Amino acid sequence: MEVRVGRRGTVKIPRSVAEALGIGEGSRLLLELEGGRIVLRPVPDAVELAIRGEKIARVTLEELESTSCEEQERYLKG
Repeated sequence: MEVRVGRRGTVKIPRSVAEALGIGEGSRLLLELEGGRIVLRPVPDAVELAIRGEKIARVTLEELESTSCEEQERYLKG
């Protein structure tokens, strides 16, 4: 799929791609350079992981809340 780079270096992700990956305005993406390619990968947030992520361990509600607060603070600091 071909896209165009905008005036400020922005790239618009086609709606079909965004919907397929579950990303929208405000979603965080990891940008990596692999050889001569630009690769974008969605970065799930703590809440999304809690709801949709693979269950590998049991955590208490208090642990989840603590981690959520930490992630929100880290996200806001950028």
